[in-house]
Amino acid sequence: MKYTVIQRALVSGAASSIVSTVAMALVAKKETGSPYAATNAVSHYVHGRKASFRDRFSLRYTVPGLLIHHASATVWALVFERVMGGVLDQKNPSAVLASAAATSAFAAFTDHKLTPRPLQPGYQKRLSNKSLGVVYTSIAVGMALGSMFLRRNQPPK
Repeated sequence: MKYTVIQRALVSGAASSIVSTVAMALVAKKETGSPYAATNAVSHYVHGRKASFRDRFSLRYTVPGLLIHHASATVWALVFERVMGGVLDQKNPSAVLASAAATSAFAAFTDHKLTPRPLQPGYQKRLSNKSLGVVYTSIAVGMALGSMFLRRNQPPK
């Protein structure tokens, strides 16, 4: 079956969101004592600075943080699928991973160097640079897994 770029991005984005949310929870738990701290900080788009100081699960902070993170992962997956689609269709695992890593590195650069501070993701307020590296690596791994899953029954091009 032939999928559209948007359909592929929805799958790659969902995989990226799931893998990176788990990674973010693990590193946040280690660094802050709360698996929700980094995700809650993402809800600063809705709740302002106070979101960065929330450590417990809540419908008010955690759910919007998850939804915003998922939407962001899907946008980056759309870039990944649109720009790298030809490489991904070749089904070379090394090339897929390299493409995902390049997209994730571009996302990190955009999020933290090009984006004005008030519009940055928010989890950087709760995580070390090392943990941010883990999060962006997991974004790449999730995109690659989603892409390979979707193309598993298609012949290489």
